[in-house]
Amino acid sequence: MDVQDLAAFVAVAETGSFSRAGERIHLTQPAVSKRVAALEGELGARLFDRLGRRVVLTEAGRTLEPLARRVLADMREGRRAIDNLRGTVRGALPLVTSHHIGLRRMPDTLRRFHKTYPEVRLDLDFMGSERAREAVERGDFELGVITLPPEPPGNLQVQPLWEDPLVIVAATDHPLAAREWPAVADLAGFSAILPAAGTYTREIIEATTGAAGLDVLIETHYLETIRTMVAAGLGWSALPRTMLGDGVEEIRVAGVAMRRRLGVVHHARRTLSNASRAMIDMLRDGADEPADQPKSSSRARS
Repeated sequence: MDVQDLAAFVAVAETGSFSRAGERIHLTQPAVSKRVAALEGELGARLFDRLGRRVVLTEAGRTLEPLARRVLADMREGRRAIDNLRGTVRGALPLVTSHHIGLRRMPDTLRRFHKTYPEVRLDLDFMGSERAREAVERGDFELGVITLPPEPPGNLQVQPLWEDPLVIVAATDHPLAAREWPAVADLAGFSAILPAAGTYTREIIEATTGAAGLDVLIETHYLETIRTMVAAGLGWSALPRTMLGDGVEEIRVAGVAMRRRLGVVHHARRTLSNASRAMIDMLRDGADEPADQPKSSSRARS
C-alpha cells in the first residue's frame, strides 16, 4: 500500500469530506479521490459510503483506519529519528493548542521560534484542550499546548508551564460587583456563563462553586466569547485573571480559590523531533517570563 494513499484515506476519515481532506494535505479533491480509489482497488473493498454531502466509513474503512494511522505514525517516527541523528532543526512540527492559549500565551514564542528556526514548518491547529489531548494521544500531533487534565493519561508526558489562576468575574455594573465578599451560595442567584460541560476548566469551576443550583445561561468552549458576554452584563463567570479589564472585574468570593495548569504534552512512546525539543525549550523559557497583567482599568476588590 502506498503511504500517500493511506494519508489521503485518513484525511478523508477525519474530515468527512474529500474537499476538506484535500485542503488539509494540499491536494485537489480529484487527486484525493484518485488516491482513495487506488487504495480501494488494491484492497478490493469500498472504504467510504457517500451519503449526499456526507462521507462515512464503511466496515472495511473502520477496520483499516487504526492500522493506517499506525503506519503513518511509524513513518513519522522514522523520519524524526533520522533527522535527530543529523542534529538539524527543520521539517514539519505538527502542533496543536487551544484558542485561549494560542491567543494569550503563544504568539511571542511562535514569533521567536520562527525567527530562530526558519527551516521548521509549523503545522499549527486550534481545538479545545480535551480534543487536543486526544489528538496527541492518537499521534496526529507531536506536541499539544493545553490546559492540563487533572489526571494525565499514562501514555502522555506532561510538562507544566504556567499556573493560571481562575477568578470569579462580572461586569462592572453587575449586582455582584456591588457586594463585599459575596458567598458561593450568592452566585446561584444570578445567571452564569461558563465553559462547556466536560471541559477541564468547567470541572474546576464546578468542583469549587458546586454544579447543583447554578443557572447556566450560556456555555461555550471559547473563553474570549465568555469574556465578551460577561462584559455585556449577561452573567458572571470564572476566567483567568489575565483576562480582567475593559469592563470585566474580579469578584472576590469568600472561600473561593481556583487555578488550572497549562503546559505541553507529547506521546510518551514517540520519539521527539529536534524541532519539538527546541519548541519545548523555548516554551519553558517563555514560561519563566511574567504573564501579561490585567489592564489597569480592572477593579480588584479588597
